[in-house]
Amino acid sequence: MGAELYVFETEVGSEVTRPGGMQQYWIYGAAAALLAFQATVLHVFGQPFFATSGHLLLWVNDPFSPDMSQQLADWYSFSHIIHGFIFFGLLHLAAPQLPFGVRLLIAMGIEIGWEITENTPATIEHYRQQALAAGYRGDSILNSLSDTFMMSTGFFVASRLRARTVVAITLAFEIFTACMIRDNLTLNVINLFAPSDWAPIRAIHEWQAGAE
Repeated sequence: MGAELYVFETEVGSEVTRPGGMQQYWIYGAAAALLAFQATVLHVFGQPFFATSGHLLLWVNDPFSPDMSQQLADWYSFSHIIHGFIFFGLLHLAAPQLPFGVRLLIAMGIEIGWEITENTPATIEHYRQQALAAGYRGDSILNSLSDTFMMSTGFFVASRLRARTVVAITLAFEIFTACMIRDNLTLNVINLFAPSDWAPIRAIHEWQAGAE
């Protein structure tokens, strides 16, 4: 390939990219194929492309709205940006020799894998046990694709910032969403994996139900 395409420095977020022509087009094509795969699988699952309400919104503010997880962005978009922060950090540590674009494709693959898993009947039913997700029917395809875009945005932003700045933004997002809707990425993970009859989980559900 001639000159090196990417220069890595010791600080996370200090990468300088120099994309090559053919490799750049290959990465774009692979990213488009991943998104097409995501949309196709969700369509096979029976998820609607747009919100079933018939509305097309840029932002949904009410966590109890039927448009939550159906539109372009909502409070959970912050969690997907944090996914990008996490994936960038892990891949920077695990595979720093890989070009930035390849690592982004790996992160997209992981995110899309989660988006597909999240919309399986078993996961949807599990989410419905939570106070904030009692009416959850899974994501619209538009919302799911937007989630992947949010993750990719977080991944790119993390590549431009120092690690301590990324950590500070992550903490700010988590505190902000917890204050606004009594939910965030941390609580989502706890709710997903902890037994529903565990006393702390019941306490979390009761606290979240108080947001109505």
